[in-house]
Amino acid sequence: MPFGDTRAVTTTMRKMRPGPLAVIAVVCALVGSTAGLAIAKTTGWFGDGRTDTIVLTQAAPSPAANRVDQTGTGKPLAGNDFDPAAIYRARATGVVTIVSLFGAHTQNGGGDAAQGSGFVVSRQGYILTNSHVITTAGEGAPGERPEAASSVFVEFRDGDRVPARIIGWDVYDDVGLLKVDPKEHGLGPVPLGDSSTVVVGEPVAAIGSPFGNENSLSVGVVSATERSIESLTSSYDLVDAIQTDAPINRGNSGGPMFDARGRVIGINAQIRSESGNAEGVGFAVPINSAKRSMDQLIENGRVRYAWLGVSTQTVTPKLAKHFDFVADRGAAVQTVVDGGPAAKAGLHGGGREEDFRGIPFRGGGDLIVAIDGHRVTTAEDVVRAVTEQLFPGQTTRLTILRGRERLVISVVLGDRPANPPGSDR
Repeated sequence: MPFGDTRAVTTTMRKMRPGPLAVIAVVCALVGSTAGLAIAKTTGWFGDGRTDTIVLTQAAPSPAANRVDQTGTGKPLAGNDFDPAAIYRARATGVVTIVSLFGAHTQNGGGDAAQGSGFVVSRQGYILTNSHVITTAGEGAPGERPEAASSVFVEFRDGDRVPARIIGWDVYDDVGLLKVDPKEHGLGPVPLGDSSTVVVGEPVAAIGSPFGNENSLSVGVVSATERSIESLTSSYDLVDAIQTDAPINRGNSGGPMFDARGRVIGINAQIRSESGNAEGVGFAVPINSAKRSMDQLIENGRVRYAWLGVSTQTVTPKLAKHFDFVADRGAAVQTVVDGGPAAKAGLHGGGREEDFRGIPFRGGGDLIVAIDGHRVTTAEDVVRAVTEQLFPGQTTRLTILRGRERLVISVVLGDRPANPPGSDR
């Protein structure tokens, strides 16, 4: 069950949906990059946890006038050393605690409440957090539209609380956007970094409100990048998540992950744990994905994701040899959704599923080796290419190998459905 906010631990909180037996409790505390974020289900698109889905995102670029103005935010910290104390001194004022009230909440009980974290990104009053902190995302059936909190309050480091307005949310990237009146309280926006430059081993600092303990600091390193993980809030996987060993707990959800220069590189979103507490495997939504979601929310009030309508599997040299592909790297089309964009363009899925050294695989389908001229070597490459370059309604050119024949097929991308067609999730 999700544990990222205090709804999972407070007796007055809303009942949360159960998770898979005791395997891995996905805790709302460190994640995530819209594809997000821009993101789609890259594993288990049809609920079997085996294939990679290439259904992805990118709305048309927002006009600059609609984007968050980050002028006046803190400057990157000087020096080459990792100094957690300096990061905390410079950035803690920009990190907030978020209290969300649901239903007919009263002082004497009744209704539900949730607590998470967030961070100020502009002097206009915009605040980034997770969608599950300010909505019921992840609690209903897959694909069910979440309900927004009836009231949201932002608490600053000095203890002052001000009301916040929900601008919108993106369940696919687990990104939420709030806005406060800058006249209500002084703001200390934090600078946003570039998650595409993050490397394994670099130090990071997370600030948030675990278990309601405001402005708590934890430190660690980036354990991995480009992780594809199960989403807390949608039927699609979160791709390109940043993995860290920085301790993350309930209530850290929505807080910032800083690099050594004090720039936000991710939104802390979840941990994977058997106990429900921090055990060294945390994840953050990459900030580049969150920025895309934020720009679209400000412009349109919602985030659109492109959809290709296939599932794929990464081809390795051994797989290529066994299934007689003429290229030893690429993304093999496993299934094609009837009536979807890929089906309309004539893409071919694989045949009967076989087991090759423990890998379920459907041979005989098309092998994607490039998208719009960019080389594809894995199923995740397809997701990233669509995520970074494409949006619904746009035409993309897929270079495929069909047997010994090399073809270029144009596909008009659709809008991603809330639930993948044919999915039992």
